[in-house]
Amino acid sequence: MKLLPSWRWFGDADPVSISDLRQVGVRSIVSALHHIPVGEVWSIAEIQKRQAQISGDDGLLSWDVVESVNIHEEIKLGGPQANKYIENYQQTIRNLATCGIKVLCYNFMPVLDWTRTDLKYRLMGGAETLRFDFKAFVAFDVFMLQREGAATEYSPQLLAQAEEYLKTLSADERQALQESILAGLPGTTEVFTPEAFLKELAKYAEVSADKLKDNLKFFLQQVIPVAAHEGVKMCIHPDDPPFNLFGLPRIVSNAHDLECILKMVDSPYNGITFCSGSLGANPNNNLRQIIQKFGHRFPFVHLRNVQLEDGRSFHEGGHLDGSTDMVALVKTLLTVGENQSVFYRPDHGHQLLDDLPKEMLCPGYSTIGRLKGLSELKGIIAALTSMD
Repeated sequence: MKLLPSWRWFGDADPVSISDLRQVGVRSIVSALHHIPVGEVWSIAEIQKRQAQISGDDGLLSWDVVESVNIHEEIKLGGPQANKYIENYQQTIRNLATCGIKVLCYNFMPVLDWTRTDLKYRLMGGAETLRFDFKAFVAFDVFMLQREGAATEYSPQLLAQAEEYLKTLSADERQALQESILAGLPGTTEVFTPEAFLKELAKYAEVSADKLKDNLKFFLQQVIPVAAHEGVKMCIHPDDPPFNLFGLPRIVSNAHDLECILKMVDSPYNGITFCSGSLGANPNNNLRQIIQKFGHRFPFVHLRNVQLEDGRSFHEGGHLDGSTDMVALVKTLLTVGENQSVFYRPDHGHQLLDDLPKEMLCPGYSTIGRLKGLSELKGIIAALTSMD
């Protein structure tokens, strides 16, 4: 596998400008049209407008990967308007292909995208990172959100720890916990209110894991033939974190899930976005075995590291510092898919140095921290490649 470096850019609102991106050491950009409401068609004109922003006059940079064309909740729910939104999705695929963009990342997580309890967890030395503290999550779910039936899903010991933890928080800290958990989709500053969030959860009351899988299978059966005809490789992103939250099912969390999804529509255009951070948050996931088994179906790779803590808690480490052996992982990637070229990007990064006082558009997407990660990853790849 040949690994091609890329960088995620969120458009006009991104504090990292295109002129900045020309200096970071990549040629491929990962982007999306976040201003278009979920479910609407991305027109050729809007796609070309973003392409022109990225490429500039000399074409030094190119928009090569879409992350993400988000999937409307009606599709995940299997609702009465699902077919309408699937038809819109099919047309967006066609329009992207017309514009020459052939890798499309998406996820099938109900209601929320990735979830953290602390967006500014302070590390030794002063840098900040993202953290998921399971007892803090339980404290919010049971005692702040007061989701019906939530207390029955956790052990008495964990409930007691969560209740004690909540007592230590000030009103401002409770508000920060709520906003961290209920943050909206990447590229937006939207945060659910608890009332709105509970309404969204209620829609999934009758949606089991099997039902969600059926809805994903139906979606793939409709869109993968279009993607194959247009030459667009679709790749589903794993759940983050890779276990059930708020009683919602998660169906893209481990090797078994990935195998099931690839078999739903057995096509090279039905692929996986391999995310070492998302899958790595479950210590039972053997990342190198997942690469060896499914690497030939990876059009896109996210590389980041997590430091596992007790229970289901974790925080995001440096790309070379965490519970994952990043050198061994990259080495495994390089040994699969002999004639395969795959885009990768440094996923998330610590907020450090001059970025510390800045308000990032999206948590985890600091400039300097990602540059550090990109340099480390490019160094690993260069060293391993030169040894061949």
